[in-house]
Amino acid sequence: MSQPAQPDSPLARPMAPWAEGHTFVPGEGPAGAPLMFVGEQPGDEEDRAGRPFVGLAGRLFDQALAEAGVTRAQAYVTNAVKHFKFTQTGKRRLHQKPDSGDIAHYRPFLLEEVKQVRPRLLVALGATAAQSLLGRKVPVLKARGEVMPGPAGRDVFLTVHPSFLLRIPDADKKRHEYEAFVQDLREAARRAGVTH
Repeated sequence: MSQPAQPDSPLARPMAPWAEGHTFVPGEGPAGAPLMFVGEQPGDEEDRAGRPFVGLAGRLFDQALAEAGVTRAQAYVTNAVKHFKFTQTGKRRLHQKPDSGDIAHYRPFLLEEVKQVRPRLLVALGATAAQSLLGRKVPVLKARGEVMPGPAGRDVFLTVHPSFLLRIPDADKKRHEYEAFVQDLREAARRAGVTH
């Protein structure tokens, strides 16, 4: 595990105004990892654990990554927004989608992560990650599988976030979308020169 930004750097722990008292969740993985996966934001489990991609969507991501022939040692995983944005409803903490201001606030830290990790390929998992990496909104479902020029001279491969798969109610459609997601990860690995 690593966190690229140095602890004494002004970018080390960015915090949106609403994030006071929330857990900062840094990225994990080796510097020089060929693949850097960027998600939206930590969820409830990630906030509690202080680690990215450990909740239900993260476990689905790990399963798909393994099926695509990629090990976590070949990947750096992080989020566009580093704190869990939520509303409290009784004992439950309900996810709130980051807005453009949140994405802009955390973007310098993400761009610094990209510079320090130096991946061969960036993989945007969903619209928030794509907006953060590309600096503009992109219709990810329409552009899925496309590669676009990104920050620090790195290309960005677009795909869905694993939480998208969890929200599909129809079992057949969910299985089809999961297989498409695994295929996306295989294609990203191929483009990054990662072999099984």
